[in-house]
Amino acid sequence: MNIHINRPQTAPALNPETSAFALDALEGLTQTPKGLSPKYFYDATGSNLFEQITLLPEYYPTRTELGILRDRGADIGALIPPDAALVEFGAGATTKVRLLLKERSFAAYVPVDISGEFLASQAAALRKDFPKLAVHPVTADFTQTFELPEAVRDMPKVGFFPGSTIGNFEPGEASRFLKRAAEILGKGSLMILGVDLEKDESLLQPAYNDAAGVTAKFNLNLLVRMNRELGANFDVSSFSHRAHYNRTKHRIEMHLYSRKAQKARLCGRTITFTAGESIHTENSYKYSIPRFAALARQSGWRLETSWTDARGMFSVHALRANL
Repeated sequence: MNIHINRPQTAPALNPETSAFALDALEGLTQTPKGLSPKYFYDATGSNLFEQITLLPEYYPTRTELGILRDRGADIGALIPPDAALVEFGAGATTKVRLLLKERSFAAYVPVDISGEFLASQAAALRKDFPKLAVHPVTADFTQTFELPEAVRDMPKVGFFPGSTIGNFEPGEASRFLKRAAEILGKGSLMILGVDLEKDESLLQPAYNDAAGVTAKFNLNLLVRMNRELGANFDVSSFSHRAHYNRTKHRIEMHLYSRKAQKARLCGRTITFTAGESIHTENSYKYSIPRFAALARQSGWRLETSWTDARGMFSVHALRANL
């Protein structure tokens, strides 16, 4: 067997954030089958690449959700209490949240994201365009418990979780996230949440295997990031991106496939790949409205209302915390 071994790089000093990345990467790449958490897609490069993905003609979720938020903005705004704090879980670009901010006057906005650099730049732009809005960015892993800024703790809370990011979680993980979100926001709080709907595979495949190769760059950036931040030595050119639909589990799966038998070094460990072996990097679950309503209910939320586009491609839900 021809095993290609890359030259080792000097490992950088690890801070708490990169240490968590290292531990998760080692755990994921030494198990069978191999996997990596999609939360590590979003360094500054990954966040910018994802914003490019949202503009691709094949990628329907973003423009469809934006259409729902525009068309139903007044209905959504009517559910939001006055002088509330808007807490966005996994805040990326501010395109979607701006639609809510224009529909309703919020006392504060709390964007929460693991990518501190990208978060700071987006917060600065929002302060410029909404000078009366108090913006309190929180750099944190939004899938874990985090503290809200003291300035907003006594305000009514509205959660915002667009983009069908809930679909990136396994159903059990999605339930745990929703329970934590209810605890963070408080009983009676509102959550506005986007969910991608089940649809024909012919629409799903191009959305995650775009002709321009931007999704491939986004996926491969995980290897680039490990090389840069963790001193790994992955030969990025010897991996390829591929996404496919798992009909049984109602999900798109994204993988990085090894083009050949090879080895790489990561934090002092050797990671061995056979030709054709994959790293499972992301799932994107697709829901029916009844299946999502059941998930929300068992996670401490009551589904108040749902909105969809005319073609039934995407949905936006208003949930009320029961915990």
